[in-house]
Amino acid sequence: MELDHLPALADQLLAAAREAASGRAAQSIRSGRDVQLRQTVMALTRGHGLDDHVAPGEATLQVLVGRVALRWSREEQAIELAAGDWIDLPDARHALDAETDAVVLLTVSVRQR
Repeated sequence: MELDHLPALADQLLAAAREAASGRAAQSIRSGRDVQLRQTVMALTRGHGLDDHVAPGEATLQVLVGRVALRWSREEQAIELAAGDWIDLPDARHALDAETDAVVLLTVSVRQR
């Protein structure tokens, strides 16, 4: 069993994201070939994000720090999320934009093949 302190990890990743040309940094906190439920903490600096993509299974997003905008259905729908917000990700192409420097916890249940 491993213990992760999310506030400290969020600070670390935000510092790394601020130094990265991509404006982002991430660390998996639960992953592996034999793990179906995967979790990743991701930091995004303001104005950066993730382009349109589809999750590989059921997924949720929890905002730990800052504000992000979740867009789906080719930008026709969007919702702004702030620290403390949690949402099921849509089973459709979606994108994520950092409205402020932000850190999110992404949880994905990978589909069995």
